[in-house]
Amino acid sequence: MFLNTLTPKFYVALTGTSSLISGLILIFEWWYFRKYGTSFIEQVSVSHLRPLLGGVDSSSPSNSNTSNGEADSNRQSVSECKVWRNPLNLFRGAEYNRYTWVTGREPLTYYDMNLSAQDHQTFFTCDSDHLRPADAIMQKAWRERNPQARISAAHEALELEDCATAYILLAEEEATTIMEAERLFKQALKAGEGCYRRSQQLQHHGTQYEAQHRRDTNVLVYIKRRLAMCSRKLGRTREAVKMMRDLMKEFPLLSMFNIHENLLESLLELQNYADVQAVLAKYDDISLPKSATICYTAALLKARAVSDKFSPEAASRRGLSTAEMNAVEAIHRAVEFNPHVPKYLLEMKSLILPPEHILKRGDSEAIAYAFFHLQHWKRVEGALNLLHCTWEGTFRMIPYPLEKGHLFYPYPICTETADRELLPMFHEVSVYPKKELPFFILFTAGLCSFTAMLALLTHQFPELMGVFAKAFLSTLFAPLNFIMEKVESILPSSLWHQLTRI
Repeated sequence: MFLNTLTPKFYVALTGTSSLISGLILIFEWWYFRKYGTSFIEQVSVSHLRPLLGGVDSSSPSNSNTSNGEADSNRQSVSECKVWRNPLNLFRGAEYNRYTWVTGREPLTYYDMNLSAQDHQTFFTCDSDHLRPADAIMQKAWRERNPQARISAAHEALELEDCATAYILLAEEEATTIMEAERLFKQALKAGEGCYRRSQQLQHHGTQYEAQHRRDTNVLVYIKRRLAMCSRKLGRTREAVKMMRDLMKEFPLLSMFNIHENLLESLLELQNYADVQAVLAKYDDISLPKSATICYTAALLKARAVSDKFSPEAASRRGLSTAEMNAVEAIHRAVEFNPHVPKYLLEMKSLILPPEHILKRGDSEAIAYAFFHLQHWKRVEGALNLLHCTWEGTFRMIPYPLEKGHLFYPYPICTETADRELLPMFHEVSVYPKKELPFFILFTAGLCSFTAMLALLTHQFPELMGVFAKAFLSTLFAPLNFIMEKVESILPSSLWHQLTRI
């Protein structure tokens, strides 16, 4: 009786409401997936509903006994997701701020600048700063979020004495040109060398003096490296190379600054490929951490030997020579390490200013590498053509899904989240591997389309769709009616009467 009394308007309202609700769910799911890279429904199910339904807890003792291989792989994945200081980071006042003045866009994210503030506090401060008034002021300045407050504090420190870290802050943030930054860094060098010599004589007199010497060493290395970068930007490349070589000889243990990457870029600018090969021979070692600069520079040198005469048609006819095979393997190795770089080198994706911090194997590292090295690939005739013809072949060699890598550890899954924090909102983050649409987005899309179609058909052909709906519901409830009839025939009528009354 209930089914017979339903009118076509009810079916139109029912299907239309279902279509609207599923459409809203679809829009929200799509927005959440685009922003966070995962399905909201799946995340809620795994995070909240699964434990309530008795799902396996990942921290339970039964899951704690993993193999040594899996533990090593996890440790490697965590280390590869570590954020590193960009060795070729730009000057905030002379380059990043000029971009903001011209475009009105902020090239640096808050997360990136916050990491820089932590680096400055680590490198340029120590526990004994309160003993020197200028250093005490600078210790507070590095914690300031407001750029103008930091600059004012640096000027206040310089009124008390020649403070190397105050000059550093002004060179980085107040100087509007590279020449002005270089002048301030030279003043910082003069002050920093004096502090370094004094602390070097007293470093063995106690823990406090040792901390001061460590801080003064960091300050001196930072100043000299930035001065070398100023020379490189002002066109004095040979002078920059000499300063970097001297710095690496004087402080061989301070590898945290990755000065060899600055040196590689300067040597490539000079087209001194023999010295580039010598630097790679030292740092492209299996025991040392890799980077896009190391892998792609090695690929560029091997490509340089064959790229000017390389032709894909000729190679397909006669096969690859040994030198060409070595070049292709080097490109595959580089692409496996960071698969985001080729699109920037081939100008399939637009470049932005590189961030102050990068994630190895991530989109941020690819931007930082291509920003400085695209010109070097263009200078080698045929190198980009060889890259264009061979880079996509890498993905046929890597197992899918990415349980294991080919030459490196499996590509870490954390790069997209970290890159979204490091890169500005106006940049479309490159994602590898491309994520398939979650099941619930496809499901809600299908449900929305199906119910919308039913609503439209019911509105256009109400009587016919009413017949179809009743027939469908009758068919749907037919097994239940059949079971009820069987139960009635088996049970005594008096018992069935009592059960229906209950």
